[in-house]
Amino acid sequence: MSEKWKAAVWSQFGASIDMLENAIRQCPDEVWGDRSGFHEFWYMAYHTLFWLDYYLSGSNEDEFNPPPPYTRSEFDPEGAFPDRVYTREELLKYLEYSRANCRERIAGLGDRAMHQDCGIKERNLTNAELLLYNMRHVQHHAAQLNLLLRQKIDSAPRWVSRARVGLAG
Repeated sequence: MSEKWKAAVWSQFGASIDMLENAIRQCPDEVWGDRSGFHEFWYMAYHTLFWLDYYLSGSNEDEFNPPPPYTRSEFDPEGAFPDRVYTREELLKYLEYSRANCRERIAGLGDRAMHQDCGIKERNLTNAELLLYNMRHVQHHAAQLNLLLRQKIDSAPRWVSRARVGLAG
């Protein structure tokens, strides 16, 4: 993948991550664990970060372990929630960890690797397609979180058109 394409992919993927971060930061404490809706805000943010991390890992489900204190609860076929509510600060740390992994993954993706199978049994995708799939997943949930904020507090973060930080840092 050319350096210009890598920069373009990162610019848009990073913007999705930035939108997720903005939603997490803007969520008031009283909305963070509110159970009156479909999902709790914190859980939807955690779900998004878990799968962002997993899809960037190149590991299969049986090999993947998120960094502590996070668990493998997202793989539970019954849909079990984590053992506790993660704090905003914990999720922002996970976001930074995953943002760095994403930038590294995109920067290191060569032409040959781009077209290779992603290695995740559950997905029949190339590495390039998995990046786009992952970006769509992050943006989907960032939009849901913004909708929740709009419904709960009549305010939501603005659209982010490009990543705040470039691929090179």
